[in-house]
Amino acid sequence: MQKIHVPDMSCGHCSNAITQALKALDAAAEVQVDLETKLVSVTTTAQEAAVRAAIAGAGYTPS
Repeated sequence: MQKIHVPDMSCGHCSNAITQALKALDAAAEVQVDLETKLVSVTTTAQEAAVRAAIAGAGYTPS
């Protein structure tokens, strides 16, 4: 499981956009978003760089 901090996500729309981007990368990915801690936890076969790129492509800044 990869845990990625995304400091600029703040609402359900952000959560949905990130989840959709990660599902487009890997349809079998399991995505959990915690808006309070601003953490995205994802279980996927994709490399971390690809996961970070998908989040960035959705308009957010993984740190």
